[in-house]
Amino acid sequence: MSLSHTAAEYMLSDALLPDPSSSRAKGLRLELPSDRLLKFVTVGLPLFLVSLAFAREFSAAGSQISCFSPTNFTGKQSAYTDTACWDSLIHHGFDAEGRAITKSLWALKVFPYSLLVVAVLMYLPYLLWRYAAAPALHCDLLFIIDELDKSYNRSVRLVQHMKKIQQASAEPEQFWEEYERARRERYFEFPLLERYLTCKQHAHALVFIYILRNLLLLLFLAATCLYLVFLHLKIFFQDEFSCSIKTGLLQGEPHIPPLIPCKLVFFSVFQIISLSVGSVYVLLIPVVIYNALQLCQWDKGLLSVYEMLPAFDLLSRRMLTCPLNDLNVILLFLRANISELTSFSRLNAVSALREATANKEDIDTVIDFMTLLAGLETTKPKHQ
Repeated sequence: MSLSHTAAEYMLSDALLPDPSSSRAKGLRLELPSDRLLKFVTVGLPLFLVSLAFAREFSAAGSQISCFSPTNFTGKQSAYTDTACWDSLIHHGFDAEGRAITKSLWALKVFPYSLLVVAVLMYLPYLLWRYAAAPALHCDLLFIIDELDKSYNRSVRLVQHMKKIQQASAEPEQFWEEYERARRERYFEFPLLERYLTCKQHAHALVFIYILRNLLLLLFLAATCLYLVFLHLKIFFQDEFSCSIKTGLLQGEPHIPPLIPCKLVFFSVFQIISLSVGSVYVLLIPVVIYNALQLCQWDKGLLSVYEMLPAFDLLSRRMLTCPLNDLNVILLFLRANISELTSFSRLNAVSALREATANKEDIDTVIDFMTLLAGLETTKPKHQ
């Protein structure tokens, strides 16, 4: 055997991919990077701000409000006034016609806890995806990535066999005629993966759950922003209120004034927290819409690279129809798990040689045989 034949055999042997390790199943990402960012911000931001508010509340001395009690009140009476006004948190005032009106400010008391509810609501769409779609998606990704790498290895082994036959053939023309007949009759096909992906084009479970997750997240973001706007319009511009403690046993006491002015101590903190959460959530709404709109077009970059394999021709046969199906979702997550797809970098390198090998008249190297097997050379090579 000549040195060039031995070198070609070793190069093809090195082109084979190793057997996948067991860590591949654990390393698959079942969330897109943008979805992971949204989860971190939408859930983590209110939790972080509420924790800061609680930390300041527990570390600061005194109550949440400061009431200006009359000078004849004792210390215990002043403390009772602060406690009673904070428990009721009702503003007593008068309208333009002089009639007495009351306005509840109780939303200020539950505002930190409402942000905890917001954080829980923001996490619900991700729980839906994790338990309703992630298990099936994990199985799909594991199978497709494994089959793509296997298809690449089958193609390399087929090139090895073709190389040996071509070297041992006494009549080159007969070899190329046999090769062209095999391509016409699709003997090089490995239809399992292609049929599986075609089946995924007619399934809509994953795409439905993904769209539902984004719609729920968009709904919760909009509802939170409207809730914060309501608080600012109704409550968050009133840091002072008039409190009445003439109730119950104190109703008939003449020395107690009818209204006592009070001021909210942590009012500015609540304003900063609400403005921060609202501003960030408004900026995240276009990100959620962009995530949903990703499903309106195909990611053909990955498919076009794998179409070099004879086992894969979804694009050339125009099998891609409406992109709103499970296959498009799987392609998005394949792109996110491209590091687990070892064959992609190999085929991408061969694809880069398309222009360099397309004009060759003689096919006598390993790369030429790889590109020939990928269908890049459509005519029979000319041998001198």
